[in-house]
Amino acid sequence: MKDDGYAKTTLPNGVRVISEHMPYARSVAMGLWVGVGSSHEEPALRGISHCIEHMLFKGTPTRNARQIAELMDSVGGNLNAFTDKETTCYHARVADAQARLALEVLCDMFVHSLFEPEELRKEQQVILEEIRMYDDSPDEVSQDLFLKSVWGGSALGEPTIGYAETVSAISREAIVRYMAEKYAAGAVVVSAAGNVDHEQFTADVARLLGGMPAAAGAADIERPQFRPVSVVRHKDCEQVYVLVGSEGTSAADERRYTISVLDAILGGGMASRLFQEIREKRGLVYSVYSSHNLYRSAGLFAVSASTQPRNAQQVVDLINRELQRIAESGITSEELSRAKEHLKGNLLLSLESTSSRMLRLGRYELSVGRHVPLSEIIARVDAVSKQQVDDIAREMFVPERTALTVLGKVDPAFEPRAAYLTESA
Repeated sequence: MKDDGYAKTTLPNGVRVISEHMPYARSVAMGLWVGVGSSHEEPALRGISHCIEHMLFKGTPTRNARQIAELMDSVGGNLNAFTDKETTCYHARVADAQARLALEVLCDMFVHSLFEPEELRKEQQVILEEIRMYDDSPDEVSQDLFLKSVWGGSALGEPTIGYAETVSAISREAIVRYMAEKYAAGAVVVSAAGNVDHEQFTADVARLLGGMPAAAGAADIERPQFRPVSVVRHKDCEQVYVLVGSEGTSAADERRYTISVLDAILGGGMASRLFQEIREKRGLVYSVYSSHNLYRSAGLFAVSASTQPRNAQQVVDLINRELQRIAESGITSEELSRAKEHLKGNLLLSLESTSSRMLRLGRYELSVGRHVPLSEIIARVDAVSKQQVDDIAREMFVPERTALTVLGKVDPAFEPRAAYLTESA
């Protein structure tokens, strides 16, 4: 499967328009991206990017919130959005005949939202309920605790959703000012994949967004300092949630392909070392996996698992043992081959989706500044050697540079046996 249908145009004001033509598709997925997320927020405005995401659905001079929802429902389309640490994306998927309508709705929301104070107050309550929902989810709490502990002092370590007190204090004036400063044309990317004509799509984007003032947008934050701290928090929940992690690479670092192979071998599927050792052989967990989270200036590699309290110590020990084993003894040629095919297969399967292709276009443009062709990714994965994986495993999994987060009703015997648990949160 190729991506020869890729095309990119930069409008005079700096808005980038990217599309990928999939002639066999009958749908179009599109995303209106801005290269701003929670990592660009000042402490007093934590959660404002996510709040803006919510507010863009609350009405413009020509459509109120209900009319936006009914319009998309009437054509069988999907309209949604997400905020992460470095980007915000407003996206839609519709039948190809409705692509122009979907783009007009997205751009109307993006440029002309009213941010009425009464709607803001209601939506702040919705977000507060969302925060409470996350607080009731130990998996979410443990992930946030891990990020905050290893990247303490950096906005990358702060929760994307913000805090109850900062979200409650956000005003209409703060939203308008923040968007004027951060949501500049140079930070905007409009991506589309499916049965879309690039020239027509670009002309439509130019008509709708060409009037945005030309400006560069928010600057990226400095690379955060990774802290290999160990943290335990007691929470009344059925399982104990464990994260063991180390510093990874940024999205632009070529070693990301090597870490992807390492990730697949350690915890990327049912044949991975962690899954086989901890779930299949011992039955200690339902879920155990690894992940490499990449950002523009930094990255994190983490192993995540959950288990009942009396097994928490054993699970932590087994994870650390696997990390040390792969650092000391390396991987096998069979594992290397299997991991490469696993990665390439997953990539090819994902590209059958217009939404996946649209997301890929936007993310690469905002994280590395260019389109990365499918052929390049496959070549980079194929070029990873056993020695490269062995070397980076030795570099990453030094015990003194590994962080640990534990959340739950930790067994009383756990802490005394784990001297590396030095902080409580």
